[in-house]
Amino acid sequence: MGPKKKKKSGGKKKVSKAERLRLQKEEEERRLKEEEEARLQAQQEEAARLEKERIEQEQMEKLEAKDQERRESELAELHSLEQKFLAAQQWKTDYRAHAKWEHYLSCDGSPDPTVLQEINTFMSLWREDQNEDIQLVMEKGEQVLNLIQKLQFLLLDTPPNEITEKETVQYQESILELQKLLHQKYNGATEHMLKAANMYEDSDTGNMQAVIKDKNVTFCIWANLKKKVRFKNHMFCDTQHGFDLPKSLAVSSVAVRILHTHYDHVSPLWLHCQSVPKLEVLDSKELTQHSKGSVEEPEEEEKKAREEPNMPAEEETCSDGRKSAISVKENSNSIADINETGEETEKKSEILDIPSQVQDPLTQEETNEKEEAINDENIVDLQQFVPVGGVYHINVLQLPPQVKQIKDWSMVEVLDVGLETYPYPPEEAEDATRPPVRITLRLSDNVMYFEDPVIARWDPAGQQWRTDGISNITYETQEESITFEMGAFYTIALLQDAHLNMPYQAWELRPTGMDEALLTVTAVFATIQIQIKGNQCMLSSVAVEEKDVLSHITGKWISPVDLRAVLKKAGVNIFPGEYSHKYVSVNKKAPLAEVRAYQQMALVASAFAFAWSKWNLEAGQEQVVFKVSEHLKADSVRGKDWSLYMFNGQKAQKLKITETSEAFSEELEEGSEFHSTLYHMLKDFASKEAIDKVETASFLFIDVVYQLLLATRVLTYS
Repeated sequence: MGPKKKKKSGGKKKVSKAERLRLQKEEEERRLKEEEEARLQAQQEEAARLEKERIEQEQMEKLEAKDQERRESELAELHSLEQKFLAAQQWKTDYRAHAKWEHYLSCDGSPDPTVLQEINTFMSLWREDQNEDIQLVMEKGEQVLNLIQKLQFLLLDTPPNEITEKETVQYQESILELQKLLHQKYNGATEHMLKAANMYEDSDTGNMQAVIKDKNVTFCIWANLKKKVRFKNHMFCDTQHGFDLPKSLAVSSVAVRILHTHYDHVSPLWLHCQSVPKLEVLDSKELTQHSKGSVEEPEEEEKKAREEPNMPAEEETCSDGRKSAISVKENSNSIADINETGEETEKKSEILDIPSQVQDPLTQEETNEKEEAINDENIVDLQQFVPVGGVYHINVLQLPPQVKQIKDWSMVEVLDVGLETYPYPPEEAEDATRPPVRITLRLSDNVMYFEDPVIARWDPAGQQWRTDGISNITYETQEESITFEMGAFYTIALLQDAHLNMPYQAWELRPTGMDEALLTVTAVFATIQIQIKGNQCMLSSVAVEEKDVLSHITGKWISPVDLRAVLKKAGVNIFPGEYSHKYVSVNKKAPLAEVRAYQQMALVASAFAFAWSKWNLEAGQEQVVFKVSEHLKADSVRGKDWSLYMFNGQKAQKLKITETSEAFSEELEEGSEFHSTLYHMLKDFASKEAIDKVETASFLFIDVVYQLLLATRVLTYS
């Protein structure tokens, strides 16, 4: 037998009532003691917190008092630097006058497009010129396009105080008349070719086919000489544009023209005349209005700035009404007259005029009014979508009488009707279903389509682009072509969302030499690098998926205005418009903080690099946050060299946090102070070499940097 099991205990010893009361009393005393200790600790911590806040408040008050004491002198010093903007404005004024004088002295026979008599004489002489040889028309057309470009540049680049309303209207009317005349000449050249269609006869089909092109325009012309159904479709080998005609047209005496203009003279003129905003310092009276935290523009000024022209330009249907004045939003290119008295120096430097593109978004009421204006879903909203790659004028034409060779004589019946459109679908058959026309277009190599383009047709009656009437669209990515059907012959454009590269993923501006810098904008689909040197800039590269594209527009030194036009034409838009906030999830910032930041960044861009910070999103509307580093070499900025700065337009400070901190904080960097300007804030930590470089920087370089920053609006659209 095993050992006996021990008997289990009879249970816990019973606690007496007295013992239980004693234990409860001890527990209560311990609890009260702990509560008292916690209360005392909380009091001590609260006292310590209040003392810390008091000390911090005193320090902040001392720093703010110190900032106020030197505010006047700092603003005076900033004002001295701001004179470089005035110098740039004066230089551009002198340059325009000099260019005009040089043109006058050259006597090269080309008209000055700003002189009404000269441009009218030029157009009259060309109208009277009966030579309709297509090559000569295209050569002359290049001259016309240059004249149009000069006028558009003047409308964009000339400050309001240098151009009168009368001159503005005159330039716009000249642009429209030149566009109309150019298209008339293209029609005349087409008719001239079609009269001798048999000279271009294709040996395989017996029909005429011809492709004639230069850098501005491409003519694809086919004439149905044999009228055989089996030749109802055709592909122009040189361009890869083609068509497939309904049977009724295949047996008719018709010609098909696909005229591809690599520019857009169809969309409303105001699309091409949206100004790049420039710097303007307000009068002292307006200072108080903008200095109370949030910035609001007067209603009247906002309304005036937002007025849009509504008269479009279209070559084929130009009525007299089209000649009406088209208001163009003038660029604020000047700094207001500044009195040199000490009292007003501070006031003049205190505030910038806020360009229309940087104003607060429209009120809900105004937005609704705009949206109600476009209630037809087939109408293209040209604030959201823009034509890229030019315009395709697709026409079916009445084949004119052909030249007949009789012995040594060439005879042709002359009809005084010009180029006639063949009616399709026929008017009497409107109720009947007519077979559609099938069109294939090869996309331009000089344009980036980041998404499948939207196909739209021009509606001459409504003066707008529409998407109805076009069906069975097929986009071939590999072949870079698009095929579709349409019930009639239209002028066609391929449109792209103007904001698909917004908001930007990141940006950086860094100096690369004396009066040289590199602006890099990392957008949604592309990375764009822009070099700045003196009074010009150059598109250095456009990289898509780490591959360089659009080589035809890189490596050329041009003005910021021209660069903006070139990039937008190529389908790479990084320039927000006045209404872009409606289509982009925008990081809204107070106009005062944003515009003054661009100005002062430009003033010091010769020696300091700037870059995107994630904390800009957390800083609120009234202030902007960005990375800054003194940078005197041409290489890239190392990560550890960046510091964070915050600026609200009237106060700058260096932040203690870094880009990798866990949370946003406005706490000051230890040992730093407040300053009224970003320039003086940076000066506290800058080397003498850097400050010397800032003070000696070219006014033209500063102006170009400012124009690009304001055009891209990197602090709001990233």
